[in-house]
Amino acid sequence: MKNAMESGNISAVVVGDVMLDSWLHGSAKRLAQEAPVPVMSLEITEEAPGGAANTAANLVALGARVRLVGVVGDDECGDKLIRSLRLLGVETDLITVPGRRTAHKRRLVTSGQLTARYDEEDLAVIPEAAEHDLLQRIAAAAAGADVVVACDYGGGVFTTAVRHSLAGHPLLVVDAHTVAPWRAAAPTAVLPNYAEVVRLLDDQDQAADRLAYLMPRSAELLAATGATLVVTTLDGEGTLLHRDGAPPYRTYAQPAPQHMATGAGDTYTAAFALWLAGGAAPEEAAEAGQAAAGVVVRRPGTAICTRYELLRALRRQEGTVQTAERLAKLLDEHRRRGERVVFTNGCFDVLHRGHVTYLEQAGQLGDVLVVAVNSDASVARLKGPGRPLNPCEDRMSVLAALNDVDYVITFDEDTPERLLRMIRPELYVKGGDYTAEMLAEAPLVRSLGGEVKVLDYLPDRSTTAIIGRMRALPEHL
Repeated sequence: MKNAMESGNISAVVVGDVMLDSWLHGSAKRLAQEAPVPVMSLEITEEAPGGAANTAANLVALGARVRLVGVVGDDECGDKLIRSLRLLGVETDLITVPGRRTAHKRRLVTSGQLTARYDEEDLAVIPEAAEHDLLQRIAAAAAGADVVVACDYGGGVFTTAVRHSLAGHPLLVVDAHTVAPWRAAAPTAVLPNYAEVVRLLDDQDQAADRLAYLMPRSAELLAATGATLVVTTLDGEGTLLHRDGAPPYRTYAQPAPQHMATGAGDTYTAAFALWLAGGAAPEEAAEAGQAAAGVVVRRPGTAICTRYELLRALRRQEGTVQTAERLAKLLDEHRRRGERVVFTNGCFDVLHRGHVTYLEQAGQLGDVLVVAVNSDASVARLKGPGRPLNPCEDRMSVLAALNDVDYVITFDEDTPERLLRMIRPELYVKGGDYTAEMLAEAPLVRSLGGEVKVLDYLPDRSTTAIIGRMRALPEHL
């Protein structure tokens, strides 16, 4: 079975309403004479694929092979959108309809504040000839795809025939503003937001507490959508995953300003669909979607989440500081996903530039970096009286805060041999002015099937040197 971590082997087809997002940034220092409104001096314009095009761009960034099927107009906006998608690595299969306008959403950001948005779009149903062409392209693209994602935002692409053409695909994920028409397609998963759920259920007695309203309604939602899975998205409150025979599963979001959430739903959909295609459990897919959305809501504009960023975010959720037994199980899962484990160890008593540099280098040599830290007793035996300067808990906390470090663990022995036997890293790394042959652990690592590498040493960048300089300072300083 394929896995989302090996996402380069997963092929995805995105069908839907594409658009171009433009962000116009500038500053305002005066009011207009015509009305009491600010006059913005345009300084920079940023453009990015939006809607289904953003979902496709996120899937590519997460590592999938992606084909985007949809409709654009014969206009400059459509040309810009196609060029930007190709630069991002999306295989475009977009039909150009003469006389149709490509959807274009412009947002004015004045001194960092979103002040206005104006849209140009054609919401009319696509012509019959375009529909016929679209059906042929969908059939060709979807036939060998691992997952099909339908992004239906009411842009006129999804006629009844187009929806029916996607019925029966083994993995169909639907993100639609109006979910009800998709019931006949029996999708694998649908992802409505709260307002869309209320419309779907036509319920006038909705509760003020959205979670309390949704928790007992899994059976209703599954029946109304015809889907195996329903993910109800709740913005800053996270999501609820509904499936038959199980209580709703909740993911948690870190709240962000509303204007920072543009495109976060597209990112969620991309990661959720990719994880399902990789064989993940629905709950794992929901966590992946939430983590990916959490990456992009911290960025201005219409953003994407890369595979590296998502994996990093998921590991942060697992917790960086781990016990040996728990870490061994986590690493087994990482290896099942095809990831390479890098291991290093040290006292890290006073974290300095030398440490940071070699940990950055170590992190780039694999997918998961494990840092083992000598306990206080172990440091005292190795370094002598007065060491460590910082207790083990503090040293581990500082290391855990580094972006390149995935897991931190401690050990009491003078060498990490016990941990090496448990973890069995693909690569054992040390930083220093010695060779691999000088490392006592090297034969063990190689006997376990791993490699040994010594990274560059920065002269005068050592804890001993720093402590020496501190002790040489005059006492009155």
